[in-house]
Amino acid sequence: MFMSVKELVEKAEKQHQKISELMIQQEIDENQETRDEVWQKMEKNLAVMQSAAKRGVMGDGVFSKTGLTGGEAVLLQKYRQKKKTLSGDAMVAAVQDAVATNEVNAAMGVICATPTAGSSGTLPGILFTITKRLHLNHEQMIRFLFTAGAFGMVVANNAGIAGATGGCQAEVGSASAMGAAAAVEAAGGTPQQAAEALSIAISNLLGLVCDPVAGLVELPCVKRNAIGAGNGLIAADMALAGLTNKIPADEVIQAMDKVGKGLPQALRETGLGGVAGTPTGLKLKVKIFGKTVADD
Repeated sequence: MFMSVKELVEKAEKQHQKISELMIQQEIDENQETRDEVWQKMEKNLAVMQSAAKRGVMGDGVFSKTGLTGGEAVLLQKYRQKKKTLSGDAMVAAVQDAVATNEVNAAMGVICATPTAGSSGTLPGILFTITKRLHLNHEQMIRFLFTAGAFGMVVANNAGIAGATGGCQAEVGSASAMGAAAAVEAAGGTPQQAAEALSIAISNLLGLVCDPVAGLVELPCVKRNAIGAGNGLIAADMALAGLTNKIPADEVIQAMDKVGKGLPQALRETGLGGVAGTPTGLKLKVKIFGKTVADD
């Protein structure tokens, strides 16, 4: 099992292998399964992602039972059709898929946690956009997920991926970094460039708090996945252009761990601080659960 980005990159370079291939081999060894079995499991994950992103923009969209979220992926789709986006169609397409996926999650639909349910829209937002931009085939899409998984495993082993322990930087931040690194490999970048993309992406979202309104994974979670997707694509482009983060990926991951542990409890998924603690946030909580803050 890979415990550091440095180890992952060095092995890929030494063996002249893609990081996705190293991850496939690890899964075969760890689970004592055949290559076909490992591959088919990842194919199922991709199918779930595709289904969720598609469902989120069908008809009027999907809506959560609380009414806090829903229907906004459809608005993004309609906005794109006007062809007047400020950040370009590819970027807004990524945002659309990210929002659509997380709206499905909020509506109790089936998603693929990457690495968590709360951050499940970030990776699809990145993957489906580069699939169109780079004309990725099915195999390349699956390899993207294996690459993302390899980097995600390192993050999880060294910093954690739960908002309750590390803030939203640990969820959307990790997902954004995983997607950035995988996008670099999919675009033909080197293992070191993938590591740089991960480092840049995490650094950009370092300190991001987890402050779900009413304690539900809806606000501001859904739109944070959109930011995660955009950040991942930008980080990947910078790394592919030759930019470096100067601070090694493993040190950035360690920094994220320290920052997460240093966040006050109110900013770690408790629904007490940040936007959850605003007057409007508290009113929405009362509206949903029918009790005042004093009752907590």
